[in-house]
Amino acid sequence: MALMNRDLCSLHYPINLSNTELQVKECRILKFGCNGKKKLMSVKASASGTGNSKSIDTINGKKINGVHVGQRGNVVIEPGSSSSSSSSSVNHSYMLGNFVDERFVYRQSFVIRSYEIGPDKTATMETIMNLLQETALNHVANSGVGSNGFGATREMSLRKLIWVVTRIQIKVEQYSSWGDVVEIDTWVDASGKNGMRRDWIIRDSNTRNIITKATSIWVIMNRETRKLSKIPEQVKAEVRPFYINKFAIPTAQIDSEKIEKLNDETAQIITSGLAVRRIMHPRWSDMDANQHVNNVKYIGWILESVPINVLEDCNLMSLTLEYRRECQLSNVLQSMTTMREIATSESDKNSGMECTHLIRMEADQAEVVRARSIWQPKQ
Repeated sequence: MALMNRDLCSLHYPINLSNTELQVKECRILKFGCNGKKKLMSVKASASGTGNSKSIDTINGKKINGVHVGQRGNVVIEPGSSSSSSSSSVNHSYMLGNFVDERFVYRQSFVIRSYEIGPDKTATMETIMNLLQETALNHVANSGVGSNGFGATREMSLRKLIWVVTRIQIKVEQYSSWGDVVEIDTWVDASGKNGMRRDWIIRDSNTRNIITKATSIWVIMNRETRKLSKIPEQVKAEVRPFYINKFAIPTAQIDSEKIEKLNDETAQIITSGLAVRRIMHPRWSDMDANQHVNNVKYIGWILESVPINVLEDCNLMSLTLEYRRECQLSNVLQSMTTMREIATSESDKNSGMECTHLIRMEADQAEVVRARSIWQPKQ
């Protein structure tokens, strides 16, 4: 079944389709010739009835999900350069965002899709984490220092090194709904002698309000030995030009307090505590390109041990995760949660809930992830 060039060009979109302007600048179609070999055919199509010949690959004026169809280039520009963002480093056109703030900040827009929302039709915490991770990886890929590794630089790949996150905090002011467009900024800075801090902010592209802030600490691990490593000077030289002393979450609001160690004994004596355990079995689909469970997967496992009435009646407003060890495909895990009432506003001294979480190995009870979450009743 072949789609001919003339047929594609005759496709039309309604002008009033959710007030959305769409134009496909270039489509590539795989066709099979008589010899069974695939052939790549490029054709062009545009939205009919707009009366506008300019290039449009946006929704409501925003570039969506990193897709910049038809844009090409391979120019690497150092941070601080006065060159325009049109000369941004491009590794893959489908991963392209743009650099702002003298190229120290990478910006990318996304639309919240139907499979990224929960029962209340808003984006889930896992969706937010996935978008943060995607923006971070694309930042590296388009910076000019990335290699074919999973967010690794060239010097890291030569030394078989990878980045691993040790701690991340996410503060949510408002959850996006299905169809909303969000704009994510990310940047990096040094964290001590052998760490890197990565921050993000998420804006609602319509109101321009900041709706989510996040900060994280990353260290380097050897891909083969699975042991932590100091950052080599060659790697520091690659990433140092991108460092900017800027904080998404003010230092006074960063959750730097120690997350309490949770076990069977301490869970029983916590005031107003409720201990819940669930058994988890990592699946093949939970693994990532660094050959361990993806850090986003732990959020779902943590929420498995949160009582259903909390999930239904409250919003998860803050989540801090402390990653303590890797998890492999063969591991069997336990998820535990304790809860206590807290004041989330000055007007109500018991208006919210603070949970302490633990993901641990079932075999030897070794800690995998500690976490703390803050919940607020839905309005």
